Amino acid sequence: MDAIRDDPETALSSIRSPEPVLSHLGLGGLLFDPRSECFDMRIQRRLQALGAALSAFRDQGITELVLGVNNLLVLFDPMALHPEAVRDLVLKTWPETQGVREGGREHVFPVVYGGKSGEDLPDLAAHAGMSVDQWVEMHNNAIYTVACIGAMPGFAYLGGLPAPLAIPRRTQPRVRIPKGSVIVGGVQAGIQPCDAPSGWHLVGMTEAELFDPHAGPPCLLAPGDTVRFVRAS
Repeated sequence: MDAIRDDPETALSSIRSPEPVLSHLGLGGLLFDPRSECFDMRIQRRLQALGAALSAFRDQGITELVLGVNNLLVLFDPMALHPEAVRDLVLKTWPETQGVREGGREHVFPVVYGGKSGEDLPDLAAHAGMSVDQWVEMHNNAIYTVACIGAMPGFAYLGGLPAPLAIPRRTQPRVRIPKGSVIVGGVQAGIQPCDAPSGWHLVGMTEAELFDPHAGPPCLLAPGDTVRFVRAS
């Protein structure tokens, strides 16, 4: 997978991609896919803005908008809106959409790097051709943006991983990695919100609470939020 093409100074109107595809999901769902060749945070920001624009039609039959990794699921009431009307609305709105650039919250997470909780760190540094300290410094200097929430409650896909740190996910996932694990996979970073299987690489550990079903909202992170990691003292 290629590195994220994430240059905030690049004009969004200059993005060139194949014609988007809309796929039916049941009677009341359309999945909008811009067909980007690889994960692209500029496309992700535009999709976030597209969802915000379409939310204005909730009183006309659109019921929910679910942001995915470079796609957007549009759910609607088929008794109120014909699928072709939703399709036309999405295709009309997309070219006019400018990416969301600001407005999210900022989060800083202290991380204990390496050790048992970050056992992959030496191999990650070797793969990048740098020392462990250099790898950690580059990981700390990056500013990450929440692309979307998915896979498990509270899990945020973080765009912004520096290209030298990108690495394919493990060929054999671990059966369980603990809650709070700071991880990287492909061109993205993340934090494990609960004990669960994962094919991402272990970097370290943080005490962040990413999901609380009793809180409002239950997820600490939201699309558009920014994240920084710092080495815990």
